[in-house]
Amino acid sequence: MKAEKKTTGEQLADKLLSNHKHAGLLLEDEEIKTAFEFCEDYKSYLDTAKTERESVIETVRLAQAAGFKEFVRGKKYKAGEKFYFVNRGKAVILGVMGKLPLDSGIRLAAAHIDSPRLDLKQNPLYEDMEFALFKTHYYGGIKKYQWAAIPLSLHGVVIKADGEAVTVNIGEDDNDPIFCVTDLLPHLAQQQMKRTPAELIKGEELNLLIGSMPFKDDKVSKKVKLNIMSMLNEKYGIVEDDFMSAELEIVPQFKARDLGFDRSMIGAYGQDDSSCAYTALKAILDTKKPQHTCLTCLTDKEETGSDGNTGLNSSYLAYFIDDLARAYGLCGHNVISASECLSADVNSGVDPTFSDVTENMNASKLNYGVVATKFTGARGKSGTSDASAEFVGRVRKLFDENGVIWQTGELGKVDLGGGGTVAQFIANLDMDVIDVGVPVLCMHAPLEVTAKLDIYMAYKAFTVFFKD
Repeated sequence: MKAEKKTTGEQLADKLLSNHKHAGLLLEDEEIKTAFEFCEDYKSYLDTAKTERESVIETVRLAQAAGFKEFVRGKKYKAGEKFYFVNRGKAVILGVMGKLPLDSGIRLAAAHIDSPRLDLKQNPLYEDMEFALFKTHYYGGIKKYQWAAIPLSLHGVVIKADGEAVTVNIGEDDNDPIFCVTDLLPHLAQQQMKRTPAELIKGEELNLLIGSMPFKDDKVSKKVKLNIMSMLNEKYGIVEDDFMSAELEIVPQFKARDLGFDRSMIGAYGQDDSSCAYTALKAILDTKKPQHTCLTCLTDKEETGSDGNTGLNSSYLAYFIDDLARAYGLCGHNVISASECLSADVNSGVDPTFSDVTENMNASKLNYGVVATKFTGARGKSGTSDASAEFVGRVRKLFDENGVIWQTGELGKVDLGGGGTVAQFIANLDMDVIDVGVPVLCMHAPLEVTAKLDIYMAYKAFTVFFKD
């Protein structure tokens, strides 16, 4: 049957009006298959790298396998040479030297590798009613009630009195025990349910249940606490005072899984911002001999404001670029000013159950591709860099010409809140930057949801950016 000719209005609408579609309608079956296969390694990364320290370890392992060598200050790198720099075990920069001089600018992708969680306090271990528990302090923005009555694991490092570092990872192996924060049964929760949602579980009630068996000696008190400490001493050689020089983090124990009958989505902990960290990492690993020198920076402390010497509100990234530039007789600030950055961070996807918090003409959607977020911040654009129209136009053109399916979005309605990313700190160095990342449902919950097609488009976006 002969197709009907489009009317003048239909032709004009095709030409002039925006008409974004579900990526599943735009991609060929073969590319959809490629996207789904790409996400299998991503799921493995999610399970392996649940904390910033574990992410750095896994990143270095993958980088070394791809031919990256530890960065040497003062060395002149040739085009195509690959290097990495680790900052205090909690942040890492990977680079591939470009063909053009450094003062033509660097192509930078920056993602964060910390996620909301519970941290042990410095004096965490106590016994109450013949239970042993750990006191915690939550890290980042969480709904505290979501962390009660779910399986949790313990990750981190303990520095003993003699300086020895002991790595801890308990709960991930199928033979490991798990831990949990307890909650009240509904039958006895009448008073609890009168609390505001923010106080259903209070911060000081986020206590981790870790044991209930006593040490068999009637002459000692706190027998359950002593029994737990005895077990920890036997396995790790630590004593209670060693907790004061430890960083121990509590994260959801469950694995990354396909979500939905069609397996189109991924449900997992830490996808803010592992979805962008992994895709930016994979893009730099796959970069060969780019025109411009390319860097992927995976950083810490974003969820608490990026302060500290492993966060991007510090100077370690600028110092690194300056070290790189000095080997060629260049000033680091000149290289930075000529550089461009994709701040690789997620945005909030529209949730059909809670769509009243988004202004849907300007909200990102799952399966509509990677999100280019011109500005973040709160209310009156507070705490954001707000990318220039010129740079947005350049990124838009780059994506369109290279088959990257993308969309725009902002973080909720104007007066409802918002959030920030590392983009503002990179912009403050005098670098052009825009947020580019994956839309997420249930952000900051123990289980976050992403779409596989968006994950793959993020990888494609960072790849074409490095090739440009």
